[in-house]
Order: sequence, then C-alpha cells, then structure tokens
Amino acid sequence: MDCPAVRAYIPALEPRMLKIESEREDDGRWLAEVPSLAGVLAYGATEAEARARVKALALRVIADRLDNVEPTTELSPSP
Repeated sequence: MDCPAVRAYIPALEPRMLKIESEREDDGRWLAEVPSLAGVLAYGATEAEARARVKALALRVIADRLDNVEPTTELSPSP
C-alpha cells in the first residue's frame, strides 16, 4: 500500500527519532515524556518504569494516528 500518511510516519517509528526526557519529581516518582508528541507522558516508580510506560504510550498514539490517518506535523526528526 502506497499511502503518503503511512510513509510520513515511518521515520517516526524508528526509536532514534522519538526523544524521551525524564526527571524525578519531588515526591520521588519519575516522569517521562516524548516532547514531539503532545500529551505523551507517564509516571513510574523508577526511571526505567516511566520510560517503558511512555514508550508504550507513544506507540499507541502513533498507531491510533495511523488508523485515523492524521497529519504528522508533530513527528519531525529530533536533531
């Protein structure tokens, strides 16, 4: 299938394209987010747990957008 929307998402599916930022909150929990995907953030008891949860959420968001053929302007490559 040759669909421009799907071709536009392929680079975003490469792990190096989705930058994950994490930080420890004052209450001890870890927060991880994918800045290029608005609203994609997750908490965890450890940094590894927060990062794993945010990766799973990012993949669900990308899959949902593919299913709905939404624009990909947020998914530009990270420098």
